[in-house]
Amino acid sequence: MDNFRSPYNKVKHWLKPLQDAAHILSAPKPQTAECVRVQMQWLRTELKRTYTRKEDREMVENFERYSTGFGAGLFACYDTAYLPRTNNDHERFFRQTKTRHRRMTGLRSWNRYIWRGGEFVVWVDDALKQIDLVQRLSRVEYGDYLKERKGWESRLHEGTNRLRFRRDPHLYLSRLEKRICLLIGQT
Repeated sequence: MDNFRSPYNKVKHWLKPLQDAAHILSAPKPQTAECVRVQMQWLRTELKRTYTRKEDREMVENFERYSTGFGAGLFACYDTAYLPRTNNDHERFFRQTKTRHRRMTGLRSWNRYIWRGGEFVVWVDDALKQIDLVQRLSRVEYGDYLKERKGWESRLHEGTNRLRFRRDPHLYLSRLEKRICLLIGQT
């Protein structure tokens, strides 16, 4: 039993900053992303200052790498109420969306659903439940909306062409050839 005492004490010593990080990240709802970011920065600085032993170096480097590697994405959920905070909440959200899609269409795969509706289609049901949706949408400039819509239509067009090519490559290529001939003035 004594041969486990040293590793146990080391792990116990390293547990404290992880508990502190968990406490910061599971803060109550009204906290802002900037506030959480500042607290995490303080914890990283404090960790570097207090965990200076040689055997602590790997833990400090790992903590630094993981906490800075996520960047701003780690804190986005504090400023955006409808973003799931935890991985479990995120997975639950996607599972509910997939289930809803399966019930609507009877299809198991939702790849075409995402392909047709765009990558943000999963947020539609959630957005419709938000009380401030109309206010938020009214702040969007019309030019920005058109730019997004053109990008969406371009992505949709690429997928449509891919699907047409897979369905009948000869027909697709002959139509493409005819269009190019019309453009350059050949018949």
